[in-house]
Amino acid sequence: MRKLVLFDIDGTLVKVEGISRNALIEALRKVYGSEGSAATYSFAGKMDGVIIYEVMRESGLLDNHIQARFEDVKQTYIDIFKQCAEQNHVQLLDGVVALLDELAAHSDVVLGLLTGNFEDSGRHKLALSGINHYFSFGAFAEDGHERIDLPEVAVDRAYHRTGKRFTGKDVVIIGDTEHDVRCAKVLNSKCIAVATGYYSIESLEAGKPDHVVENLRDTTRIKEMILSE
Repeated sequence: MRKLVLFDIDGTLVKVEGISRNALIEALRKVYGSEGSAATYSFAGKMDGVIIYEVMRESGLLDNHIQARFEDVKQTYIDIFKQCAEQNHVQLLDGVVALLDELAAHSDVVLGLLTGNFEDSGRHKLALSGINHYFSFGAFAEDGHERIDLPEVAVDRAYHRTGKRFTGKDVVIIGDTEHDVRCAKVLNSKCIAVATGYYSIESLEAGKPDHVVENLRDTTRIKEMILSE
């Protein structure tokens, strides 16, 4: 096996407009009695757990009070999201299925997720868009306090599934924000930044990823970037 390819979800594989924020706002109101700054907070590239802490601090809650009800608000958010999100709320981004098909056909490529989503809500997005089956494992919001904690978790899970310890540029992180670029630098991984989210090509280039692309439509080109040494 040559490459471990780790995909971000939101803005990279799919776009979910509005429903995630609305579900979180409802959950925060139910559990904490306030939505904090959730209506205006930028979710891009952030961990779901971090989002909850930061938006509730804006409403004056102390960390110990947030922590005391954290599992409640997490599960409430997941439940509301899964009840409300339907297939028409999830936009599968151009080129994603073709690229995943190509990579899944390679016996020397392992596919995984590296995302700030809680696993249940993240996988529900992928299930609604018909691509959850490509990913048998990943690293999620539950697996670290910061996004930079996640690459090591994903590499370790890949090792337990394959027996191979992926290192350096054999790990490829594909994402749409500066946070994905930073993640790649933690283990000196390869990064392909894709401008299908809220970040422009220019802003992504500022973080010095290995490659920046406008989208994932050019399957041959993206695959070459992934498989190159």
